[in-house]
Amino acid sequence: MFISLTKQRFVQILIIVGFLYIVLVSVEIPFVFLTGFSSLSQESLTRLPGLSREVNVQEKDSPIRPLNWVSKSSPPPVQFLHHRRQLKYQGGFISNLSFDAKTFDPTTKDRSLELHKSAKVAWELGRKLWEELESRNFVIDSTENVNNGSERCPHLVSLSASEFLDHGNVMELPCGLTLGSYVTVVGKPRGTHPRTKSKVAFSQFIMELQGLRTVDGEEPPRILHFNPRLKGDWNRKPVIELNTCFRMQWGSALLCEGWKSEAYDETVDGEVKCEKWIRDDNNFSDESKLTWWLQRLVGQKKSLTVNWPFPFAENKLFVLTLSAGMEGYHVNVDGRHITSFPYRTGYTLEDAIGLTLNGDIDVHAVFASSLPTSHPSDATQKNLEMSNQWKAPPLPGQPVDLFIGILSAGNHFAERMAIRKSWMQHNLVKSSIVHVRFFVAVHPRKEVNVELKNEAEFFGDIVIVPYMDNYDLVVLKTVAICEYGARTVSAKFIMKCDDDTFVRVDAVMNEAKKVNGDQSFYIGNINYYHKPLRFGKWAVTYEEWPEEKYPPNANGPGYILSSDIALFIVFEFERHNLRLFKMEDVSMGMWVERFNRLKPVDYVHSIKFCQFGCIEDYYTAHYQSPRQMMCLWKKFQRQAKPQCCNMR
Repeated sequence: MFISLTKQRFVQILIIVGFLYIVLVSVEIPFVFLTGFSSLSQESLTRLPGLSREVNVQEKDSPIRPLNWVSKSSPPPVQFLHHRRQLKYQGGFISNLSFDAKTFDPTTKDRSLELHKSAKVAWELGRKLWEELESRNFVIDSTENVNNGSERCPHLVSLSASEFLDHGNVMELPCGLTLGSYVTVVGKPRGTHPRTKSKVAFSQFIMELQGLRTVDGEEPPRILHFNPRLKGDWNRKPVIELNTCFRMQWGSALLCEGWKSEAYDETVDGEVKCEKWIRDDNNFSDESKLTWWLQRLVGQKKSLTVNWPFPFAENKLFVLTLSAGMEGYHVNVDGRHITSFPYRTGYTLEDAIGLTLNGDIDVHAVFASSLPTSHPSDATQKNLEMSNQWKAPPLPGQPVDLFIGILSAGNHFAERMAIRKSWMQHNLVKSSIVHVRFFVAVHPRKEVNVELKNEAEFFGDIVIVPYMDNYDLVVLKTVAICEYGARTVSAKFIMKCDDDTFVRVDAVMNEAKKVNGDQSFYIGNINYYHKPLRFGKWAVTYEEWPEEKYPPNANGPGYILSSDIALFIVFEFERHNLRLFKMEDVSMGMWVERFNRLKPVDYVHSIKFCQFGCIEDYYTAHYQSPRQMMCLWKKFQRQAKPQCCNMR
């Protein structure tokens, strides 16, 4: 009787649990469809809620941010009203933006301590490098560079074991890497040996791609740090660690410990970051005993899996291949993919000028192939057309209506040349109604800076912002754009864009003129509900941004400001009261929000400031190659309605 009651109660419990499970599943699935996918998206959604068509977004008035209480110490709004000030002419091509030792004093109150430290170092390095360039006034023989390009930039490099030792365990990559380049290492890990002052046996080696040393006395930047630890790791298991290091500051490490990357983790060119290998504690592989028994009861067939050992073994020869893909580096050992490491922002493939191997390893041979056959400084000979017809008009003698500042990198010669030959030939630009300048920081390579200086002197359309270029510090170029537009040319409207953005100058001007009178405005493809990404390439830590969402901000490839907002930004920067954030578009949204507490700002949203490419009847088109720039310009001249170009 007792056993019968127990079985009956057990069956009742199972029925109740099953019923609850069905209820939860039926509730959870609709909830995921309603809320889940938006949070999983890697791109911020710019469409306003409740609007099903893009036309509605255009016709809707954007919301005005609430006016918060303003402290008595805040400057009066009238100080930043639209006005035509006396022009401040600029000598040379160095930005007039005021930098001094106090500009980047680290402060904890704005949660940008590390960024201020980085900015201070970049400013000191950039200023020193540019001063050396101007004082030495040396010139590189461009003809010699072109003729000897193949000698300076060999397609492949091969070193035997003895040659590698003679070079100090370093293989030089004179012109860095490019897409598709690969390095093959044939080696053998040594046996374990006791660590100094410890009885723990260990065996490990380190392979690194290194860049140019930026500061004397410091280690060169480690663009890729690959560290297999066969024995001796704290968890007593084989581990592979990957990381980067700049100015003795390590990034967040990727640890591969024998478990395959989770399905929800981002991939690199379709490859997982970490592959699986056999572990000593790997009971029932990656599934628990409970899961295994449930699959047996349901009758689900177990898929066949092949388990591989750790790719490196003591005194066993291996062949390692490191290749450069679209999204990151890939490491294969003995023909099997082991790990992939996404590119870190701020580094380019050409920065990797040397490969080192150290530790418990005997190197038999190192071979690099598919290397770039031209040096970055040679790009000027191929892309720049030193013709007077592409020179910029001189500074106007009176205030201009619109100033366009273009963010560019030192070695983007082709991108700048394409803009000069395309939309910078617009009548509004040639007649100085619209003024355009490129804003470039100091490049780590001296030869690139020499060519950049020559380019700036010839075309007259480049403004140098004196700091060492760094992706996280692009925000300094934006402040320089505000300073130049508001003070040097006294523009009524100020636009910021990138050097891969095609701008319909007339359409942008008309959009700015739609705003009434002296109304402050912020025009662009505005994100009203943009949340920080906590994982992935664009991850933002809670220390950097503790809030759950960003203030409304326009996408970086193209937006317009009224000049009073630009003056406010420069004023706050010079008072050392401007919070800096590594994401340039979010920084601008943050500054505009602060200004909005002093004077109402009209947020004007338009999807025609296209973020993801090109759309019909665009105002700006992003991600446009130099070839597409020329194609868009030809179509713009021939056709009444702007159309996109689909080729690269």
